[in-house]
Amino acid sequence: MTATDSKVSIREMTPEQTAEAIKNIAKRIREESTKLREAVKIIRQSGAIEELTEAVREATMAARDTAKEINEVATDLKKRGVIRETINAAEQTGSSARDTAQTMKDTVSRQK
Repeated sequence: MTATDSKVSIREMTPEQTAEAIKNIAKRIREESTKLREAVKIIRQSGAIEELTEAVREATMAARDTAKEINEVATDLKKRGVIRETINAAEQTGSSARDTAQTMKDTVSRQK
């Protein structure tokens, strides 16, 4: 078995094989680092980073503006009492639904 065989345990390797495996790992790290540097250079030169940054900025501003508008509408609805009226109507609907359910339950119990 060779030092590069992934099934070989380090315990089964000779010191020479271990040293060779470490050298191979170091070589791959250097190679991948070079590839990464080149990729970053190309991405930077292409303008992709600036374009992505601008897109994120625009999306953030749109989210901010939308949140501001929603807050203004909610504040207006609160001032006009629409939210309180809606809550009251929902509470009344819930109460009526509970009463109806109890009436139906009582009716079914009497039918048995």
